[in-house]
Amino acid sequence: MLLVLWDIDGTLVYTAGHGRWAFNEAFEAVVGRPPEQVDFAGRTDHQIALSMLGGERDHLPQVLEELAGALEARKEAMRAEGYAYPGVVEVLEALHERDDVVQSLLTGNIEVNAAVKVSAFGLERWLDFGVGAYGSDPHERRSDLVAVARRRAAQKYGEPTGAVLVGDTPLDVGAAQEAGARAVAVATGFADREALKASGPDAFLEDFADTAAAVAAITGST
Repeated sequence: MLLVLWDIDGTLVYTAGHGRWAFNEAFEAVVGRPPEQVDFAGRTDHQIALSMLGGERDHLPQVLEELAGALEARKEAMRAEGYAYPGVVEVLEALHERDDVVQSLLTGNIEVNAAVKVSAFGLERWLDFGVGAYGSDPHERRSDLVAVARRRAAQKYGEPTGAVLVGDTPLDVGAAQEAGARAVAVATGFADREALKASGPDAFLEDFADTAAAVAAITGST
């Protein structure tokens, strides 16, 4: 069995900035002031919140709790203004039809917000949330979450024969490499294309427009 782990933002969906705005609202609700600008790309919600808090952990649980409500309140606007990237539905469906593949998420989003984002665009039907790994799971590095997902998949399905992380940033590629998983990079997000290629993924896709090519890259059959 191949465990396919999808990043969300920049890989599966474009959320029209609502994730960032929800974070800003959550931070201000807890701390009482707007946050300083921090880098979101390829980082977990835990890491983003810590950055906003300047490393101070006392308010971390409250910020993440507020974050869940803030994004839920933006779900309809996110659906109206955002979108799933072209070809995503077809690739998810094609992989779902295979008996040797289980699909889930490996994302920096806290679990409840991961569900909000993918369900806003109707993608949840092809994903097993129970074997994914999220920014709300204990971790220090993004690569730690690969081990979390593998353990959950093994408990439900038996030990997977392999794992592949599909993401849009060099940090996603690095997380897969550190964890001994295959890395598939897709240039649909905001990362520099050449930097993404230079990070050394096992496969590189411009987008998901060609379903057969994307499935071959993800399953390692190219």
